[in-house]
Amino acid sequence: MGEKNLDFDTVIDRRDTKSLKYDFAVNRGRPKDVLPLWVADMDFKTSSYIIEALENTVKHGIFGYSESDEEYFNVVSSWMKRRYDWDVKGNWLIKTPGIVYALAMAVRAYTEEGDSVLIQQPVYYPFSEVVEDNKRRLVINELVQHEDGKYYIDYEDFENKIVSENVKLFILCNPHNPVGRVWTKEELATIGDICLKHNVIVVSDEIHADFVFARKHTVFANVKEEYKDISIVCTSPSKTFNIAGLQVSHIFIANDELRKSFVEQVNGTGYSQLNLPGLVACEAAYKYGDEWLDAVLKVIRSNAEYVDAYLKEKLPKVKMTELEGTYLVWLDFRDYGLSDIELNRMIIHKAGLWLDRGSLFGKAGEGYQRINIACPRSILTEALDKLVSVLGAIN
Repeated sequence: MGEKNLDFDTVIDRRDTKSLKYDFAVNRGRPKDVLPLWVADMDFKTSSYIIEALENTVKHGIFGYSESDEEYFNVVSSWMKRRYDWDVKGNWLIKTPGIVYALAMAVRAYTEEGDSVLIQQPVYYPFSEVVEDNKRRLVINELVQHEDGKYYIDYEDFENKIVSENVKLFILCNPHNPVGRVWTKEELATIGDICLKHNVIVVSDEIHADFVFARKHTVFANVKEEYKDISIVCTSPSKTFNIAGLQVSHIFIANDELRKSFVEQVNGTGYSQLNLPGLVACEAAYKYGDEWLDAVLKVIRSNAEYVDAYLKEKLPKVKMTELEGTYLVWLDFRDYGLSDIELNRMIIHKAGLWLDRGSLFGKAGEGYQRINIACPRSILTEALDKLVSVLGAIN
């Protein structure tokens, strides 16, 4: 039986479903009727195979303690092989309820209070939060935006910061959120060699690995054999299949000592088994989800092209960064000459949109906004029309 759910045009009412995206605007200081395109979940129903697997579990009616088995690992490892050409071993896998949780565990496992942790801003804002909340020193290697609009790594600054700040840990974002880069094998090798040279452990957040358009995703630990000994690779089906609320992530650590230290931190939090619906959904997703995902990728790529063309025609001052990966588009509003606060206030209170303001991702993000395009085209058009209604009159 084939995939039943390949409808990505129907608008699904998500209000009054305890949705963080739709039901908590007022709680977070936004107008009740704001159109939300901020948090990274999709407005598409997940694969019918996942829904059916969850329905069968609910019908069984018992939700006791559950654990993954050999079949579960085989399904996960098969996905890693066919989608990323990455061979993983069973003893590498640690399951966590989410990747941000795993980032915090890595910070605690591999550094002490006061140690330096490096990130590349503008970047997903929990990166800085898990560093500073754990009383570590935040070191920033700012990405550089070239004339082509793309972001690149400043390798000289990267190495200088590692040396001068005595960096112990580097949190990599690949594909990069929010600037949409899918790092090449050569780029990953350059930063990987620097980290090897200076004994820096790399935590690679690869949650958006399934959303790549410009090139095939490269797993950091798979670039060179020696990288396995310095790598913590974080993956999850949550973004891919729109099941973030089911809380399941896979952390792969090949090095025995690094894995032991990580597990000790997880154990110290009192966390043990994943929830049953998360296990069931993940197994169904990785067994049967290819057709659904391939269809979603076409929709997102088409939406990205639509946004780019729309802006060039109606709001040429707004520059869209080319989307190589993720479903999160990085928009540059700096030509309007507005402060970050003024821009954000205008988008929320005049346009009626809830996007993610660029400054959340670091100082380098000021004057930008991040918009989630994983939604039906009609919602996307409504959002863009709202932008035009407010910004179109500004010369």
